[in-house]
Amino acid sequence: MIIRYAYYMSKLSTNPDAALIARAVLKLGRRLRAERPTPSLTLSAMGLLATLHRDGRMPAARLAQAERLQPQSLSRLIARLDDAGLIARSPGEGDRRTLVIAVTPAGRRVLKRDMDARRAWLEQAMAASLTLAEREQLEQAAGLMLRLAETAAPGHDGDRG
Repeated sequence: MIIRYAYYMSKLSTNPDAALIARAVLKLGRRLRAERPTPSLTLSAMGLLATLHRDGRMPAARLAQAERLQPQSLSRLIARLDDAGLIARSPGEGDRRTLVIAVTPAGRRVLKRDMDARRAWLEQAMAASLTLAEREQLEQAAGLMLRLAETAAPGHDGDRG
């Protein structure tokens, strides 16, 4: 659905450069998702584990904000990940009513397995398809795309990162 949207968006865009970049990012994202090992967690679950791994333990409310999830969706996801032993829940230190979430060693292993599979494909594809100069260009472009991704659009309060 997202890819179809990006295709139609590119046909309607008055900025062909932006349309090309959007199409390329979405298509590469789809290709990387195809390289995930099976069985795999949902992308929402992987995003949650990745955020906890990258940013450390945090209150559930902050995690919901970072992942742009509604509290109800986060509650269901937390319950499934906790049941699987991939996260740990504990009460907050200052306010015992606050729920603090942390990734467990098992959660880190699941995240690493997923990321390793995608990185292996990407490394192989880059080595097979791109020259050294092109790989360097792509690395520079990746830094720029990350910077763009962290830019809040007018009327929005930030991004997932």
